[in-house]
Amino acid sequence: MRVFRALGRRRRRSCILTGLAFIFGLSVAQARDPVPSSVTGITVHLDQARIIKLPERTTTVVVGNPLIADATVQPGGVIVITGKSYGATNVVALDRSGATLAEHAILVLGPREPMVVVYRGVERESYSCTPECARRITLGDSPDYFLANLTQSTNLNTQAQGGTQQK
Repeated sequence: MRVFRALGRRRRRSCILTGLAFIFGLSVAQARDPVPSSVTGITVHLDQARIIKLPERTTTVVVGNPLIADATVQPGGVIVITGKSYGATNVVALDRSGATLAEHAILVLGPREPMVVVYRGVERESYSCTPECARRITLGDSPDYFLANLTQSTNLNTQAQGGTQQK
């Protein structure tokens, strides 16, 4: 019995030390690469959009990684940020001379609606459950499942827009 207790204490100490090292490692990394105080953070959920007001003199908008988030400039100094993939990136607004007017850190998180994820070995399928569960196209799903859902969704959208004509 004492052997097991000693093992438990060792594991707890090891976990605590590992956790402290992890926290210390983050602190060191953050100290080396501090976020400028002018950078504001925006959270966007996957496949959702957020609206940001740009400074008046903005002439150029730069997206750090367009695979993670996309920015669409709208009239009136507004951009729409759309979450495309999990991760973090940034959006920078520049004036005519190239000076930075604003910078926003963008964090893209997973969907927020109720979901069920089914695993069959390494195969993964996602279902949106709002209010009934139905197939959902989600990054990380198995390729066959993802492509089958994407094809159905594309066909439905094409038909809804009148893109297919009966002969």
